[in-house]
Amino acid sequence: MNPLLLYINWDPNPEFFNIFGISVRYYGLLWAVGIFFAYLIVRYQYRDKGISEKKFDPLFFYCFFGILIGSRLGHCLFYEPAYYLANPLEIFLPIKFLPGGGWKFTGYAGLASHGGTLGLIIALWLYVRKVKMNYMDVLDMIAVATPITACFIRLANLMNSEIIGKVTNVPWAFIFERVDLNPRHPAQLYEAIAYFIFFLIHMFLYKHYSKKLHRGFFFGLCLTLIFTFRFFIEFIKIDQVDFEATMTLNMGQWLSMPFVIIGVGCMLAGKYFDKLNPPIKR
Repeated sequence: MNPLLLYINWDPNPEFFNIFGISVRYYGLLWAVGIFFAYLIVRYQYRDKGISEKKFDPLFFYCFFGILIGSRLGHCLFYEPAYYLANPLEIFLPIKFLPGGGWKFTGYAGLASHGGTLGLIIALWLYVRKVKMNYMDVLDMIAVATPITACFIRLANLMNSEIIGKVTNVPWAFIFERVDLNPRHPAQLYEAIAYFIFFLIHMFLYKHYSKKLHRGFFFGLCLTLIFTFRFFIEFIKIDQVDFEATMTLNMGQWLSMPFVIIGVGCMLAGKYFDKLNPPIKR
């Protein structure tokens, strides 16, 4: 028997459909679906808390651009700083300049979740200054929805055959045919499943215990769960950039640790946040 048949051969067409030369790819589509679900969940929370629609309306704008800009800058500056500092226009434009002159469209090939998280935190700080809301209240509401978006982003990575795992012989291994013929851990799928479970935990706690939990709890729990899992899943992923081969812990693990510390701190400091921050303004 061919040993390759024991594993899952994975080589989907990354393009969902093409109409009149316009390509719609699974990557962008799954990103959009994840953000759409987060939009619905956060909107539900605003209505549940009796917060006016006018305060909710600009939130999507801040979140979308905060995540996109932060993710892009995070990848460029954390993972490939030498290249992008030498080619700064490629940070902001979805193109790659060719050695012999000219350019080609590549899309934004490189987005880092750590940078996206930091970008979102900064964007929400700007948002609350505009709408005069409590910062921790907004962070908590976004945190409830964040894991479902993270789930769809990792499914997008799976469709692109990127962020793959190390070689393994487990029976559910994937052979990413666009990479090589080695059976590998489907690390993207592991993360997607974990983030979906985290989302269910958040929703259960919100529905049954939100009035009993202190400010900052959901934000802290989200950071702690996601980045603790991210720290450990990195052990079965291949290195994203060459310089990680010389590191005891890779870049993703080093970047995850501060977020875990912040997350635990927010959960422990709930009573302090309750006293420091004024009641939510409706």
